[in-house]
Amino acid sequence: MSYSRFKFTARDGAIINVHKWGLDEGRTIKGVVQISHGMAEWAYRYDYFAKALNREGYIVYANDHRGHGLTAPSVEDIGYISDNDGFIDMVEDMQELNQQIREDHPSLPLVLFGHSMGSFLSQRYIQLYGSDLAGVILSGSNGKQGPVINLGIALACLEMRFKGRRHRSRLLDQLSFGAYNRAFPDNRTRFDWLSRDQKQVNRYIEDPYCGGIFTSSFFYDFLRGLRMVTKGRYLKTVPQNLPIYILSGSMDPVGGFGKGLEELKDMYITHGLKEVSLILYPGGRHEMLNEINRDEVIGDIVSWLNKTLI
Repeated sequence: MSYSRFKFTARDGAIINVHKWGLDEGRTIKGVVQISHGMAEWAYRYDYFAKALNREGYIVYANDHRGHGLTAPSVEDIGYISDNDGFIDMVEDMQELNQQIREDHPSLPLVLFGHSMGSFLSQRYIQLYGSDLAGVILSGSNGKQGPVINLGIALACLEMRFKGRRHRSRLLDQLSFGAYNRAFPDNRTRFDWLSRDQKQVNRYIEDPYCGGIFTSSFFYDFLRGLRMVTKGRYLKTVPQNLPIYILSGSMDPVGGFGKGLEELKDMYITHGLKEVSLILYPGGRHEMLNEINRDEVIGDIVSWLNKTLI
């Protein structure tokens, strides 16, 4: 196994950092997994998962999204995505990485793994570029948002108008994430909703590339993206033969404690997709790859990959 990093220049000139976990020469390669990470984290947090996939014969690529990790020009720039539509820019960056992977490994099947924010980017990705994939895994995701999302968009728009796209929105941060810990009354930190594993929560808090308050423009672009991906005219463009694997914890507030994931599964089935599966882990929270049973979760992912690709 080998870990390396490289960069590519996006269509608008942005420099995107990519992490790659490769296999030693002579190893049988089953396929490639492309990771789309979540908000307020970065791709190297998936090192444990990527190495586990390596051991099973999968090459892994993961870019740090704009405004995240090593793609952000500096730590101070984390949370500001783009001067344009940050949601769409991140999706298009994923497509450019996909094309590079295709050039490197033209004959290998490619599966997209998206977590949290990355899962919503992936929902849009499969509407635009689903034919490029052999499957998609959505972790810590959700389905159709309630009408309150329109309030969030309006507030973000007002903040941008009066304070600019780079304003760090404590208001929207609190409205979006402040309620998540309330489901866990004995929490130690404001990030306990991520995992029951206290060591993993501590690692997140101590990581300079994790957490933080994001900008008004991030929330404006992201919330508009969330509203868009569940519209019927876009769902109709997802290839009906694309296998979709949805996973989360039953206590993940992002997915409505399982309800939103059931709705997401039903949404895809209603629009004609033939291979949609869902697994909810009892008691698990938002980051199942960092939960106390993460090896079980990874084992289930590997089993699905092997069944789907081989």
